[in-house]
Amino acid sequence: MTDNKKFVIGSRGSKLSLAYSRYVKNLLLKSNPQFDDNSIDIKIIKTTGDIFKNKKISNIGGKGVFSKQIEDELLGSKINLAVHALKDLPSKMTDGLCINAVLKRNDPRDAFLSHISKSFFKLKSQSKVGTSSFRRKAQLNSLRNDINIIPMRGNIDTRITKLKNREFDAIVLSLAGLKMLNLENEAREVFTVDQMLPAIGQGAIALQCRKNDQKTLNIIKMVNDKESYYCIDAERALLEAIGGDCDTAVGGLAKLSNETIVLKSELFSNDGNKKFEVQCSGHFKEAKKIGYKAGKELLKKAGSDFKAQGN
Repeated sequence: MTDNKKFVIGSRGSKLSLAYSRYVKNLLLKSNPQFDDNSIDIKIIKTTGDIFKNKKISNIGGKGVFSKQIEDELLGSKINLAVHALKDLPSKMTDGLCINAVLKRNDPRDAFLSHISKSFFKLKSQSKVGTSSFRRKAQLNSLRNDINIIPMRGNIDTRITKLKNREFDAIVLSLAGLKMLNLENEAREVFTVDQMLPAIGQGAIALQCRKNDQKTLNIIKMVNDKESYYCIDAERALLEAIGGDCDTAVGGLAKLSNETIVLKSELFSNDGNKKFEVQCSGHFKEAKKIGYKAGKELLKKAGSDFKAQGN
């Protein structure tokens, strides 16, 4: 930068998180002439989700387990910018912070990986499929009810290693994460969004900073992808409306075309056996209203079959 102070990006320490942060760093270098390679540092910050790798997300707090410690560093001015996989963030923004930029969204779909089958639909009955996501578990069970869905935590490398060690017959991961790590060839099949509606914000990288940090706000404005930003706005409003978090069995995907956002969403009952679907659309400048409307309609359909954690 023009002064001698470093611009510090806060990141989780997983390979995927660091790949996201390095990608952001390179974009900032290209778009902001005040930077050179030595003026931006990446600081690794351990989150609760990273520390307690083998516990269920719901058992270690649910909301914010992959972001709270990074946000604390932001609020304490120890870092200038936080880079998150947007789907890891709680729906309600922490006071004093904001997400005013997201990068162009990567492919949001889910991928099937297996050492015994080229397709989820050709797996033998009672095969073991690993996932830590309530959403994926409910969706997979709705596609096939003869498969054993086994809880699985860990980063992408850890999960792929467990698969190759035959601890599971198959696993399901984000295609965007595989692509970021150049591991897309590991995927045997990619689910359509009709088969498995992605998690809210899946495939999107969020740039978070302090609301009053105009300098950083100006810097990240240069790399914001407006189409992705409006779509994410709608999806996160939906999540906030239902009081959900990254551990809620909800799927949502917004697409923007000719100034119109179309938001498809689905919510599963707490036992995962019932699915409720809503589609809403409107002008992209009303993205949040569209999301809130979809969320409220989902809650109305679900009734007593759904109750957000902590409520």
